[in-house]
Amino acid sequence: MVRVRSVALVTVLLATGCAAQQQGGAAGGGAAGVTDATVRVGGVLTKTSASGYSTKDAELGAKARFERANAEGGVHGRTIEFLGAEDDGQDAAKGDAAAKKLVQKDSVFALVPVHAPNFGGAAFLEQQGVPWFGWATGPQWCGTKTGFGYNGCLAPKQGAGSQTWWGRQMADLLGGAEGKSVYVQTSDSSGSKYGGTTISQSFTAAGFELAGVNSGLPAAAPPPDWLPYVNKIMTSDDGGPPDVVVSVIAGTKFNVGLYSALKRAGYRGVLTDATSYDAAILKDPASAKALEGVIAAPMFEPFESDAPEVAQLRQDVEKVAPGTELTQHLAIGYWAADIFLDLLDKTGKELTRERFLATANGSYVYENPGFGRIEYPKDHSEPNGCGALVKLEGGAFQVARNMRCFGNVPLK
Repeated sequence: MVRVRSVALVTVLLATGCAAQQQGGAAGGGAAGVTDATVRVGGVLTKTSASGYSTKDAELGAKARFERANAEGGVHGRTIEFLGAEDDGQDAAKGDAAAKKLVQKDSVFALVPVHAPNFGGAAFLEQQGVPWFGWATGPQWCGTKTGFGYNGCLAPKQGAGSQTWWGRQMADLLGGAEGKSVYVQTSDSSGSKYGGTTISQSFTAAGFELAGVNSGLPAAAPPPDWLPYVNKIMTSDDGGPPDVVVSVIAGTKFNVGLYSALKRAGYRGVLTDATSYDAAILKDPASAKALEGVIAAPMFEPFESDAPEVAQLRQDVEKVAPGTELTQHLAIGYWAADIFLDLLDKTGKELTRERFLATANGSYVYENPGFGRIEYPKDHSEPNGCGALVKLEGGAFQVARNMRCFGNVPLK
């Protein structure tokens, strides 16, 4: 009787173990989300928000890259089981809950892509040793061992490396920075103000004179009257307008309002920001007019480029979603997935989170003309220093400067 019960118990345990493996469980230790045939991943995005800001296209970008990897046989015989992305609604608590759901309920191996300005799941993922990949727009990415921004850490601490590429690319475009002034407009959000510090230094490192920085713009909604901000800008350079205005504001509505008001006030200098490279802008005549001549600064090679890697991106996206307009958020999801796949390959067939993180944090370097260069563990604490410039001209985007990488300087 004891023998029968023992056999029955062994049978139950074996069945339970198989079920755990089929569900991507951690049977065998540290291999959550991994079977002999698959690696399970899912992401967290800001698909919806009160302001209308959305990064939902990053899901399609990641899917397109994963689909090509699967069509090519996967990585070391494993295909990517992509669960799609959760929506954090631009709420830190919801982002934390989404991360816990993906890890504890869905048993993912890693989070790809994570593209949410207020992502709240960083501490949980770091504590659990779960890798996550995306756009490192906030300080929660920096100083971790598990968070991998496709362009490094964009919120370095004082003394750590801070990017110079934006200022240097603009200096090259304008024929030099000598005698030219720059004014930086941010909102009152912590992320925007921090960006104002790093971007201001990027321009001064390139030789521009800093005419001023204004962080008084409310981040909740565009102001009803832009005149106070415009007046400050138009008199910031010894009573006159600066040569360059940099907008560190998240949202097309903000930039359209600011640029329209500046143009009405007679501003004839250079306008530049990180978010206006968006095909949706061209569908709205008023927005397209306001952003005409604006130079956007994406941290990836522009879609209009003839680089083979960009042609491959376009082909991959067209295959999974014919006719899709390419957006900055889509590119971020695509390149985050690309880096994750490269790390899977370099980790090898014996895949656990521990082995994966040891590979990622053990002098990992990956160069790709699509986004430049990434180097870990160094880029856990500083940006990768790479970016391009795109100008809206005649109602169409034109490559103003192809992707280049520049050395960082210590953040003051």
